[in-house]
Amino acid sequence: MSSQFPQAPDRTTHVQSGPTAAKIGSLTLGTPVMLAPMAGVTNPPFRQLCREFGEQAMAEVNPSGEKHERPGSYAPTGLYVCEMITSRALIERTPETMRMIEPDMGDPVRSIQLYGVAPATIAESVRLLVGNGWADHIDLNFGCPVPKVTRKGGGSALPWKHDLFADIVEAAVMAANAESDGSVPVTAKFRIGIDDDHETYRDVARLCEDAGIEALTLHARTMTQHYSGQARWNVIAELNEMTELPVFGNGDVFDADDASAMMDETGAAGVVVGRGCQGRPWLFYDLVAAAHGSRSRYKPTLSDVAEVIMRHAELSVEHFGDEHRAMREMRKHVGWYMRGFSVGGQARRDLGLVESLGDLRSKLDRLDLTQDYPDAAEGPRGRAGGEKRPHLPEFWLDSHELNSEQRAKIHEAELGISGG
Repeated sequence: MSSQFPQAPDRTTHVQSGPTAAKIGSLTLGTPVMLAPMAGVTNPPFRQLCREFGEQAMAEVNPSGEKHERPGSYAPTGLYVCEMITSRALIERTPETMRMIEPDMGDPVRSIQLYGVAPATIAESVRLLVGNGWADHIDLNFGCPVPKVTRKGGGSALPWKHDLFADIVEAAVMAANAESDGSVPVTAKFRIGIDDDHETYRDVARLCEDAGIEALTLHARTMTQHYSGQARWNVIAELNEMTELPVFGNGDVFDADDASAMMDETGAAGVVVGRGCQGRPWLFYDLVAAAHGSRSRYKPTLSDVAEVIMRHAELSVEHFGDEHRAMREMRKHVGWYMRGFSVGGQARRDLGLVESLGDLRSKLDRLDLTQDYPDAAEGPRGRAGGEKRPHLPEFWLDSHELNSEQRAKIHEAELGISGG
């Protein structure tokens, strides 16, 4: 298969009808997949690569279809979600946050994940996103397990406090509806709970239904698990049975067969893919093809991978407007791209120190680019680690309501975090 990418599509798209479609309020996903937001990863260049691979597959399995004239309401190859932003930083319009919400211009649906701990701040940030036309879909993050956030009551610790959680989701939905007449859906992503003795997903679903949230994404692990062990897909199935909201499953989807298995086992409306696509944006070719009944899979040679890396790097330079920063950002991606190929330790170290596009091209050209795609490049990706003791504010688990001291300090949990 050619490593050339299609041109960015016109914002008039084609509808794929049939059982693969998923609905999130007024938004239709022609393919029931999402790219999970990942800090420092899912910026516009990476989202564009993933989307273009999905579009390659769609062009093969569905070359024609009914035209759909409403940009922002139909995502033919799924949702490609912006890396998570904090509500306070958005309101303050910090330069880095404004760069982060820059769209992948070819994407017909602008999807942004928002994190915050104060209902009024969340509401104001939603008004900014929707009122300025910066988002067609907003996802609220309640899944982060990072101790520096949870020890202050944020991230995956927050759903334990039912009063605060309900206030946040209600404020977000009301703000979105007020600015868009209901055309911009709000969804929520969360975990099973803090640990096996303090599960929250059932209460979260009930509170989301009451607030008008349009869909749920469950990362089927607890905060204690972080990314370790196996995701508990049976909990996704249970959640799907207990709520009428669409449920999207997240956790341990590393290839198209995993996605199909999750859908079959859980009845989920769709799948959300994070670590599985690191260094492998062509995974979305496989996911889209499989969702539409095709067995075609993208198996790049190292030469193909090198061309994807160069395109990724060029898009990054354009995005950041700074070649040195773009190369610093690319270093981690290049390491992921090289997984499974026979490259050699010194070459890997050299690629981890690239300074410019010319330097990157030169170092890639020194590799044995004739290598076929190796089996070792498949399978789980990302650091799983082990279980971790939950870090929570003092007396956090004593009640499902904030006490006065916790309410006074909860604003400290709005930090830059890494999703979940």
